[in-house]
Amino acid sequence: MKDYIIVGAGLSGTTLAYRFEKAGRSFVVFDDGSQEASRVAGGFMNPVILKRFTLAWKADEHLEKAYAFYSDMEMHLGKQFLSPLEIYRRFYSVEEQNDWFSATDNPRVAPFLDPQLVPQLNEHIPGKYSFGKVLKTSRIDPRYMLDSYAEHLREKGWLQNESFEYDDLKVSASKVTYQNISARNVIFCEGFGLLKNPFFNYLPLKGNKGEYIIIKAPRLKLEVGVKSSVFIFPAGDDHYAVGATYNNTDKTPGPTTEAREDLVKKLKDLINVEFEVVDQVAGLRPSTIDRRPLVGRHPEYNNLYTCNGFGSRGILIAPSISEELLNFIEEGKNLDPETDISRFTQKWYKRN
Repeated sequence: MKDYIIVGAGLSGTTLAYRFEKAGRSFVVFDDGSQEASRVAGGFMNPVILKRFTLAWKADEHLEKAYAFYSDMEMHLGKQFLSPLEIYRRFYSVEEQNDWFSATDNPRVAPFLDPQLVPQLNEHIPGKYSFGKVLKTSRIDPRYMLDSYAEHLREKGWLQNESFEYDDLKVSASKVTYQNISARNVIFCEGFGLLKNPFFNYLPLKGNKGEYIIIKAPRLKLEVGVKSSVFIFPAGDDHYAVGATYNNTDKTPGPTTEAREDLVKKLKDLINVEFEVVDQVAGLRPSTIDRRPLVGRHPEYNNLYTCNGFGSRGILIAPSISEELLNFIEEGKNLDPETDISRFTQKWYKRN
């Protein structure tokens, strides 16, 4: 008898599995590699929305927990995937500069914005109206982190690299049975794949497609991240990642020519050196209609749960949300009403 079956090994499933491992719970993870959004994410822990200079949802709370969580995971695995990364916002006008200064007067936002502007960052990134530095930022290499923990799970015998067949799941009041595995609970962490889940496909999950290009620009010599009409950050060996696009209509998994051309055009407005596009990646972010995660228990089955819908800030919020769900299941603590899937039950769920 396992304590948990986890379906999906993206950010949600991985952070939950690591919490269960640290708590001494028994579990098995199923993942078929079909959902790539977590692995192709930028991986930033940036608490500020750089379009409006406002704090992201509960970012100050999430940031502290996220840094501690990932640092602990690094020590546990003997890997390094968390590193500091300075992030700057290029201003387009005096009005934007004034908005930045106004934001530094907000006591919640002020700890994350440097009031001293930087006139120039790099000779190849011209900025007529200077740059603003975001404080307390860092970056996770999401692919390396997820692959490292997946390898750890594989070595322990806790990972099954195969699709989860919903028809093989038998649910009773006291346990669930899946093929030859019995468990107390199942948690579905399938990203955009949740729409195919017969237990939770009633939830209003939206797909937000994001694409990055990887460029090689030997003359650029940029060591920080810069947000303009696109975000550019160093990826090592004169390579840089540039992105990301946001497309609410395209649900195809692969890269598109349209996104590539759009990113190249915007990049040419940001840097003044030659570059070569060497790769392009895409993923469907599991976003929601109210931009809050989907966390909680099924309306009818008390041992089925979901933890999903992290959107574009999954790296930042995943450690907090996984802790919240663990405390809900094992200690009976209330879920945050903003994330609890019960907010959709009355309107969206039809009982069998």
